[in-house]
Amino acid sequence: MTLDDLRVFVAVCRAGSLSAAARELSCTQSAVSQHVRRLEKEVGTGLLERHPRGVVPTPAGHILRAAAADGLGTLDQALRRLDELARGESGSVRVTTGATSVRHFMAAAIVAFRRTHPLVGLEFQTVSSSRGCFEALAAHDLDLAWITLGAPERGIELRPVVELPWVLAVREDDALAPGPSVGPEELRGSGRLILPPVRSTSRAHLDERFAELGLPGGPASGPGTADWDTAVHLAELGLGHALVPDLPGLRDPGGASAPGLTLLPVPCLPPLRVGWAVRRWSALSPAARAFADTVGHTCPGRTPTPG
Repeated sequence: MTLDDLRVFVAVCRAGSLSAAARELSCTQSAVSQHVRRLEKEVGTGLLERHPRGVVPTPAGHILRAAAADGLGTLDQALRRLDELARGESGSVRVTTGATSVRHFMAAAIVAFRRTHPLVGLEFQTVSSSRGCFEALAAHDLDLAWITLGAPERGIELRPVVELPWVLAVREDDALAPGPSVGPEELRGSGRLILPPVRSTSRAHLDERFAELGLPGGPASGPGTADWDTAVHLAELGLGHALVPDLPGLRDPGGASAPGLTLLPVPCLPPLRVGWAVRRWSALSPAARAFADTVGHTCPGRTPTPG
């Protein structure tokens, strides 16, 4: 059993097929098959179930994949730090997050971190979902993932940083705009809600609460969108009511929303928690821990309650 065998096996599980893993790894499908067969021979049992449209791990494969992904990620971090020490470099901090998170949550932290760590590089990899962040952590030598917090993932440690109350973004000439807040009846009556994508962590939070409020499956929605800034912009254009977290940057320093837009509190929805996900905090480099702490100290918003 070699590290290459394990890397290929994890790639196959992630890609869902031998051919897709071969394309990802820039090798032949037969080479991928050889790695998997060698592992299966060594462990004495099948690791993959073959189906017409790809492969899925067997119960034994799930066990090996979880252990291999965790171990390879930690090893990649260690090798990178050793390489930086050998070359006498100060290293870099690699972060994966959504398309708009840097602007909303990290702008002040980046400026502060550059002042205190001028020789450390900052690299950002954009993904479209928290699930994508988890997969990127498992697949690459990334340090930190900034995500919407949901259920814990095996081999991933979570650290809440900020809680964001929900608001409904509507045009200032909308019938709901004069109200002080939005309750279940207004949500139930809105046929133009702009919501997060169905499979996103934030949408799962909303759907759970909608069910508790007697709105099974969530209310009828307007145009779909993959990021909060686009949702707010669609509301500004009059295409619907955008249900979004009260993100840093949605208001000016005085607390006012953008001209032509009204942000109405939605107190019936629990705040959304966002923060860091890592493979292991104890394995982070000092620079990565410093950047994570800097974001926590400078990020506007409400500190999460324990639990």
